[in-house]
Amino acid sequence: MTKNPIAKFITLTSLLACSYTSTVMAQGTPAVVCPNHQQAPSNIPSERVGKKIQKAFEAYSNDQVDEALVLLYDIDTSDEFDRAYTDRFIGNLLAAKEGEAKKALDYLSRAANAKQLNDTEHASTLKLVADLNLQEQNFETALTWYQKWLDFTCKQDPDIYVRMAQAYYETKQLAKIVEPANKAIALYEKPNKNPYVLKMTSFYERKMYPQTIEVAEELVKLFPDTPQWWVQLGFFYMLVEDYKRALATLEIAYNQGFLKKESEIKALAQLYATNEIPYKAAVLQEKYLKEGLIKRDDKSLSSLANTWHQAKEIKKAANYYGQAAALSKDPDHFRRQGTLLLAAEDYKNALVALDKALEVTDAKDAGRLHMAMMEANFYQGDFKEAYKHVKLAMNDSSTARSARSWEPYIKEKAKNRGIKI
Repeated sequence: MTKNPIAKFITLTSLLACSYTSTVMAQGTPAVVCPNHQQAPSNIPSERVGKKIQKAFEAYSNDQVDEALVLLYDIDTSDEFDRAYTDRFIGNLLAAKEGEAKKALDYLSRAANAKQLNDTEHASTLKLVADLNLQEQNFETALTWYQKWLDFTCKQDPDIYVRMAQAYYETKQLAKIVEPANKAIALYEKPNKNPYVLKMTSFYERKMYPQTIEVAEELVKLFPDTPQWWVQLGFFYMLVEDYKRALATLEIAYNQGFLKKESEIKALAQLYATNEIPYKAAVLQEKYLKEGLIKRDDKSLSSLANTWHQAKEIKKAANYYGQAAALSKDPDHFRRQGTLLLAAEDYKNALVALDKALEVTDAKDAGRLHMAMMEANFYQGDFKEAYKHVKLAMNDSSTARSARSWEPYIKEKAKNRGIKI
């Protein structure tokens, strides 16, 4: 969430909502206010103050804002309406100047609290004070002023409800976000993503994942061309372990070209594997590894090797374990490469990989490697080497029993072929 949310909602035009035209001396137009609200008198500035305000407005109209402010600061009046009207004009001009928000709030708050302005002017001032407080990250104060605007006007403005929801988020009042967000959703004639995002965030940060998913599903329906909603929905399904829906969602997103990040492609590949479609998982990983989106390191190569292994593509799996081992020098990568080559009956290359694994493996973990090397030598007819490794495997408690069962078999095969071991 942005830390300066008001930027999305306030424009210079709204900051200068009061229309200071050549008719500033005319009566104010009544605002739509609550039926039980007693309408303020339609006042106009006194003649003396009105002339100064007219000059200030002319300066403002000529882009002479500082000159306009000087004229307005010079107004000294004891009349409550004149003072409130002047303060409001000053506040509006200051609100449009960078770095003057705090000073603007002083004038605008005083103008609003005086309750002397015409209804239209009072309503717009309440809103502007709320907006500026939101901009200045005075979130609790902003909420108070938004409520004052709602109470005064009895209007249902979706933008106001979004801003209130944003303020609740910033003050970590997560549960309170939902009500104004729902009101905004109901009021917008055209769907607006902001209240949905705030509502979804409220549920997500409170770990209310089923409700989070409901909002995410709405976002996908309403904004089907926005990639991030598809991706988020897929990840939310993963969060609740609904892997079938997660796969369906991310697959649709992928087919529409929405998955652009390494993490997104990896998530889709993971979902293929989880849903017992390892071949698609491996093809996807391999494609983006070659294209460079997936970083070529020992972890990604090992992951791809494991996926090809799941897909029963033994030689491809062995190849990628070999590539991973070349980068990592991890004995487990060499071992996996060797045992897969052994399974593929590529005994010569299996022995090369297994020997590399043995070079960097602790003696206590060497038993499995000696057993694998024994098999590779045995099946290619090198019974002397097979016997050497089976004897070494006997020294490892984890493989001793299996090695002892192989020993007489190797001896017998060697004897049958006239080989002395």
